[in-house]
Amino acid sequence: MAVLSPSVLVEQSRSRVGQSVVRSSTDTDAVDGIHPSLVVEPLTTDDMVATLAWASTERLKVMVVGGRTKQGWGAPATSIDLMLSTARLNRVVEHCHGDLTATVEAGATLASVNRELARHRQWLPWDPPWSDRATIGGIVATNDTGPRRHGYGTPRDGIIGVAMVRADGELAKSGGIVVKNVAGYDVSRLVTGSFGCLGVIVTATFKVLPIAGASRTVAIELDTLESAESVVRSLSMSALTPTAIELVTATDQSRLLVRFESVEEASVQQSQQACSLVGSFGQTKILTGEDEAILWREHAMHWSEEADATLIKLSCAPAELFEMLKLLRTASAEHGLECAAAGRAGLGVVDVRLDGSIGAQVRMIQHLRQQLTIGRGSVVVRNGSVALRRKIDTWGEIGSGLRVMKAVKSRFDPDNRLSPGRGPGGL
Repeated sequence: MAVLSPSVLVEQSRSRVGQSVVRSSTDTDAVDGIHPSLVVEPLTTDDMVATLAWASTERLKVMVVGGRTKQGWGAPATSIDLMLSTARLNRVVEHCHGDLTATVEAGATLASVNRELARHRQWLPWDPPWSDRATIGGIVATNDTGPRRHGYGTPRDGIIGVAMVRADGELAKSGGIVVKNVAGYDVSRLVTGSFGCLGVIVTATFKVLPIAGASRTVAIELDTLESAESVVRSLSMSALTPTAIELVTATDQSRLLVRFESVEEASVQQSQQACSLVGSFGQTKILTGEDEAILWREHAMHWSEEADATLIKLSCAPAELFEMLKLLRTASAEHGLECAAAGRAGLGVVDVRLDGSIGAQVRMIQHLRQQLTIGRGSVVVRNGSVALRRKIDTWGEIGSGLRVMKAVKSRFDPDNRLSPGRGPGGL
């Protein structure tokens, strides 16, 4: 922990962090009510190396931020000496469109990267919430995805290289154009989903994909969860290739959004076949163009940025999802909570919004975790008030894998200075 005053740290850092922008923190920099002692915005990889080397010498606790769309994730912050912002590392470094690869700086937003890639009809096919502000570094650090995960997978599936700066200021590279792995580790996949506790990502290299020529979404209105389950099962057993199968359920009624992105003919044909599979289970409507875009924007509001809104991620085997949703509905009523679930029906991953007293929310989360023993699934608090996250373990039980995770953490950050306590298992 820093022992120097914020003003002294700011002054001292100016000669040690290269060309980085250095400033005192403001109220907008506070995380969970904790103000960092200073904020540094590196302009280059060399600046990032210099900054972390200096922070290592001073033994500063470091938190990394990008678009700040995920600051409510993880355990509450306890102390922040140095806030490192990747905002000025925002370039597409290289786009080899013939090879379908792109190298991007960590502070670039997904939306800006895809605008650049679209010049060659290519893109990174992820759609996490708030992609206009969500940065590449944050998406990789959390392995965050959206509805298209069903068809395109996660960032961990698409990343092929990374450059990151370790806590001691050493630059490590893996994959991509230059192969210089940290001995024994696939660093690219290791840092994906690590919540910034292993190193600070400065660039990442990905496989990119051609942009689909056409898109159609089948909106299916259903009266019961049982009907939704039957439709999802039929879709999963069919030869159809949707890029998204999203479930939305808040009351007795449910909705499915099934997206098909391909060439025009295939998009039309598959959406029509999906309607046929629904049969008498529900009412269907095919949307495309602006109507389709509006539909997906409305769907994204489930993940709106209310600071204290509670959002829990429930993951289980796809075959068990609907039983869990029935249990969720019953348990929420018993605990006096309102709940609404939305997410990947074909993958067994949904995000549940809870509304009610903090005590009731804590009991509800504990109850769900008791139903999903280790190995069968998990219940993770994705977003919530500081008060809630101080009353309950954000991650829940992780099992024997935590021992390996702690060993890796100790190799990369032995002094526990990078995002301490916020990563999986309290890393």
